[in-house]
Amino acid sequence: MAVTTAQLPQPRALAALLVLVLLITLGGAAEAQPPLGTCGAQLSQLAPCARYSVPPLPGQALPTPGPECCSALGSVSRDCACGAIDIINSLPAKCGLPRVSCRKIIINTPC
Repeated sequence: MAVTTAQLPQPRALAALLVLVLLITLGGAAEAQPPLGTCGAQLSQLAPCARYSVPPLPGQALPTPGPECCSALGSVSRDCACGAIDIINSLPAKCGLPRVSCRKIIINTPC
């Protein structure tokens, strides 16, 4: 069965879903907590940001992250954040799905 682009989730929704999956996966391993300095530990602290990573309904503004989210996000190293994004970006290809692009295409049409 072929997958059409209409059936694929929007890039922001896909990214939000993948971030939530990572958070749940990392947060669910309470008995096997990674050392505090590891990327896994840094990402597991992002639970306060989960509600801010889900796209709002059409016409609604994305809520402003609270101080707990901003603090947790500020504690994630650049290398950890970039590594997590690279992993998330590689998943569609590993699943046989088209690459997700977050670039918006602007079509200039004459008035």
